[in-house]
Amino acid sequence: MSVLERINSVLDLKELSKEELEVLAEEVRELIIDVTSKNGGHVAPGLGVVELTIALLRVFDVPKDIVIWDIGHQAYPWKILTDRKDVFHTLRKKGGISGFLRREESIYDAFGAGHSSTSISAAEGFRVAKDLLKDDSYVVAVIGDGAMTAGMVYEALNNIGHLHHNKLIIILNDNEMSISKNIGAISTYLNKLITGKHIQDTRNKIKNILDKAGFVPRRFAKLTEEFVKGFATPGILFEELGLNYIGIIDGHNEEALETTLKNAKFIDGPVLIHIVTKKGKGYKPAEENPVKWHGVAPYKKESGEASKMSGGKSWTQCFSEALIKIAELDEKVVAITPAMKEGSGLVDFAKKYPDRFFDVGIAEQHAATFSAGLAAGGLKPVLTYYSTFMQRAYDQIIHDIALQNLNVVFAVDRAGLVGEDGPTHHGVFDISFLNCIPNIVISSPKDNLELLDLLYTAINSNKPFVIRYPRGEAVLSKEERAPKLIKIGKWEVLKPGTDIAILTNSYLLKEALEASYELLEHGINIEVVNARFIKPLDEDMLFDIAKRFNTVLTVEDGVLKGGFGASVLELFNDNMLDVQLYRIGIPDKFVEHASQKELREMFNLTKDGIKKFILENIVASQKLKNF
Repeated sequence: MSVLERINSVLDLKELSKEELEVLAEEVRELIIDVTSKNGGHVAPGLGVVELTIALLRVFDVPKDIVIWDIGHQAYPWKILTDRKDVFHTLRKKGGISGFLRREESIYDAFGAGHSSTSISAAEGFRVAKDLLKDDSYVVAVIGDGAMTAGMVYEALNNIGHLHHNKLIIILNDNEMSISKNIGAISTYLNKLITGKHIQDTRNKIKNILDKAGFVPRRFAKLTEEFVKGFATPGILFEELGLNYIGIIDGHNEEALETTLKNAKFIDGPVLIHIVTKKGKGYKPAEENPVKWHGVAPYKKESGEASKMSGGKSWTQCFSEALIKIAELDEKVVAITPAMKEGSGLVDFAKKYPDRFFDVGIAEQHAATFSAGLAAGGLKPVLTYYSTFMQRAYDQIIHDIALQNLNVVFAVDRAGLVGEDGPTHHGVFDISFLNCIPNIVISSPKDNLELLDLLYTAINSNKPFVIRYPRGEAVLSKEERAPKLIKIGKWEVLKPGTDIAILTNSYLLKEALEASYELLEHGINIEVVNARFIKPLDEDMLFDIAKRFNTVLTVEDGVLKGGFGASVLELFNDNMLDVQLYRIGIPDKFVEHASQKELREMFNLTKDGIKKFILENIVASQKLKNF
């Protein structure tokens, strides 16, 4: 029986020998690689924190002691070693366990998150709650170095230092730095000494003596300590914020981690432990290219090659090509990303125009206001977001961009249902939360050529302009030409009809067209309209449609509340137009994880789904004017 097979509760971990712990770490990594090779997922992050996970579970009394993982996609080892080892094979599958931590999934998941940089704020909330409820258990937050670029991290640290919480430990997992064996060994040894109870007691006694001795010696001692730490460690910032800094610890030395965590329990005030890990550790392809292996589709675990090759260009690739083509025509075009260069398709742009490319780190709010400044300064910024991450910059979009009517172009990737990453990552809210903002234009292209034209139109519009497109394979046009302007707010009829008008956009147009041709066999003649502008609506066309049709169907890959269909309904209602409007979209609930195909089928966002909806909800209710 393997060591992992013997782990049936977190208490079993505490009984293992050093040798057994080393074997366990290898077995956990092997399970992660085996499952993600079949299911896809976030490979490199979890492989890098196996020893840290083991140490946390051995030192702390979870779930009484709270451990909060930032984002949660690095917590695959946590899932395996708490209570989900036997169901880990269902990771990211429909009906299976989530790829992130979720409170409803396990008592060991204290706090769920899919967006970064939240763990420290949440940890402080837990700490204050425990203090007020007279609970003296511990709170631990784990956060990555990349997440430290977000402003809310420092807001939290500032408050923590001010309140000087006890029994609050923050672990900074630094997987970007390298650490040599010599420096790592010395650092580990010194930190064992520094964090020891005897040393800490002595340090506190000295501080008390200096405090009583008066201002000059106390201040001198503090300056001396800061001077030495400034040379010896990168911890001076955290010390100045009121935290006790410990670092740097080798994050793959479980014994050193365990000793440091145990000793940190005796330190007065909040503690920050700085560890260094290797992202993707234990799997050579992930170690060599941790960025690529941050999140991947299913792969051949022997070679790391993708199991299934894509059949065509993705929407992201089409955006990348369009942006470069337009940037060649206009030297004022610049591109901005909040730490999503690869995911948003800006790698080639950054190589070709390094002086016109800006990666601001995980700082979505700053990215928006920075782009506003670029626009006000005379440049033409194209700001790339995943739809789900754009939510974090909502105030800046309203206050700094839309209110001032600045020409910032939002290239919104992963709009709609994204698939296995689940409710924290579905881009289904952007239409609704942008729809109510004055001055802003919202659009969605039917294919790669219309994406090029909309991007060209947006860059030359002198308005805040959103172009949203989904994850996955793009609809490709056979035509190749230079970009041209599209009149803002104007739609086009792709297929004339007489019975029902379908209004939709993006990849859904292809589904609607195919459904319309199949419905001809049922004697139903559908008109399909490319509603490429979600805001503003093409009011002239809508008035014309209201004259010619009694029944209209809108199809959208966003939430129905406040969405595209709701805007059409408002126009019909406000103008007292006698039209029966039906809507297909996402209902008022958070959507669970499943494959993109399964989710689209679930919400009728396919050819068959549209056809079924029309036959069962429209034809069956005999609402058709001419049917």
